[in-house]
Amino acid sequence: MIFMRSNNHQAITAFYRRILPLIFFILSLLLFVWIAHEVVLEQEDLFDSRAFGFFKAYSNPDYIPVFKAFTFLGSSTFLLGAYCILIVWLFIKKKKRDGIGFGLLGIAGFVLVYFLKLAFARHRPGEPLLTALENYSFPSGHSVGSLLFFGILTWEIWQSAVSRKWKWALTVLFVGTTLMVGVSRIVLRYHYASDVVGGFSLGLALLILFLFLLHIRKA
Repeated sequence: MIFMRSNNHQAITAFYRRILPLIFFILSLLLFVWIAHEVVLEQEDLFDSRAFGFFKAYSNPDYIPVFKAFTFLGSSTFLLGAYCILIVWLFIKKKKRDGIGFGLLGIAGFVLVYFLKLAFARHRPGEPLLTALENYSFPSGHSVGSLLFFGILTWEIWQSAVSRKWKWALTVLFVGTTLMVGVSRIVLRYHYASDVVGGFSLGLALLILFLFLLHIRKA
């Protein structure tokens, strides 16, 4: 009986550590590929049109400062400084390998988005509420960048000795912040909703792949 329980526990552990991340990785990649094909290449705009219609009520002067603040949290200016602070903190905690790895992940995400934008060459929505941007739209770099960074923070929190209550509270905060960064890009008309969802799916795939490889290396 004890042997059977031990085997069951090992099977469940293997599922959560390897099989489940693999499933989410594949689903994230499939979602990105589907959006890239159907929405970007085939130019199906129903989803984007409905998203703009849904968020139109928030495109007034009262809300713009709030969404501008959230969009800053996904900007390269913020993320560069935030990554530097995170890496220094990890070095102080004697976790140099994690710090270097997270820094490389952030750079890899930025470079990948840059070349994907050039490859898809999708123009941004018209009539942005703030200063117009000249680069391409798909996928959203803010979505990829914020998901990677706040995903890393979430992972680090769950590896720490912080109480479970605070782990869940900070997880909700980080997930909510990431989602609001994406919403801000739609409300401010810097991105189509498909750019944002595509960015989130790509960022999630990259994060899962990195953490999986990190776990394998540590094991």
